[in-house]
Amino acid sequence: MSQTDNHGRIGPNAIIRVFEALNEQRGRTVAEAVFERAGLGAYLDALPEAMVPEEEVIALQQALRDELGIAEAREIARDAGRRTGDYLLARRIPRPAQALLKILPAKLASRTLLKAISGNAWTFVGTGQFAVKSESPPQIEITHSPLCRGTMADEPLCDFYAGTFERLFRVLVHPDSVVTETACQATGDPNCLFEARWS
Repeated sequence: MSQTDNHGRIGPNAIIRVFEALNEQRGRTVAEAVFERAGLGAYLDALPEAMVPEEEVIALQQALRDELGIAEAREIARDAGRRTGDYLLARRIPRPAQALLKILPAKLASRTLLKAISGNAWTFVGTGQFAVKSESPPQIEITHSPLCRGTMADEPLCDFYAGTFERLFRVLVHPDSVVTETACQATGDPNCLFEARWS
């Protein structure tokens, strides 16, 4: 599928890795309850292998919060993000590119990784908008994030993205990398902002 065909679609990791995290942390019964609540019960028999409508990702994140509460939903989402990072490292980012990033100075590796993430943003933001806000410190801005769309909360909710970015930064840029969502549209901010830091 090309970038132009993707309007409103998101890669299946946003479904698959949430299921894995739920199943491992809370068990099959809870995973089934969350997926049924999201209207995604069909995926319990066969998880998606291709890009999915962003509405399914929005519904799944909402069902996580409704079924588990915000605190636990955030933990599951962040774990799912880490798992997505592991999948990308194992299956999507070429080994020679990974080897090169690991030997570059952290700032240069970060700049290169940000460019790569930006080039693939169409696979995970759906109809949202992605921008690299700053290279030092690394800041990623997502407007109209499908992870928190239509939700109001007292804390940031886009932990799936934060977990994914953090995993990639820890492996490819610096092992002490921490990615924090410093602003979120769910809390009334104009966009969602993620910042990476390392010692």
